[in-house]
Amino acid sequence: MLRCRFDLYTLGEESRAMSTTLQNWAFLRKKVEKSMLVFFNPIKFGLTFTLGNLLSIGSTGFLIGPKRQVTMMLDPVRIYATAIYLASMIIALFCALYVHNRLLTLLAIILEFGALIWYSLSYIPFARSMVSKVMVSCLDTDF
Repeated sequence: MLRCRFDLYTLGEESRAMSTTLQNWAFLRKKVEKSMLVFFNPIKFGLTFTLGNLLSIGSTGFLIGPKRQVTMMLDPVRIYATAIYLASMIIALFCALYVHNRLLTLLAIILEFGALIWYSLSYIPFARSMVSKVMVSCLDTDF
């Protein structure tokens, strides 16, 4: 049986450049396929996204300590953002695990992503008020 082995170091310069181009296209294709996972299989994406968010909260709790993490999350400035963020994670898990509806899971992911951004902005001084003002000025219909 004859076997053909391709080694990038034994091929010519043109073949190596073509091989790198093909490798780049394959990498780009895989990235696009993975990013489309949210539309083709939102239940799987919702589970992994929510698990990642839970691990993120756990990792910051590990770095600064669980007591300080909970006191920062329950700070009066960000108590509502924390409640909405945690509730959106519960809703996303509920839609993905119990309801098994792709549209509801996709909407729950969008809600969770918005809550994540709002929760993250609560740690930056004046960020939520600035974003609110920018959004109001962008969505204002009076010219």
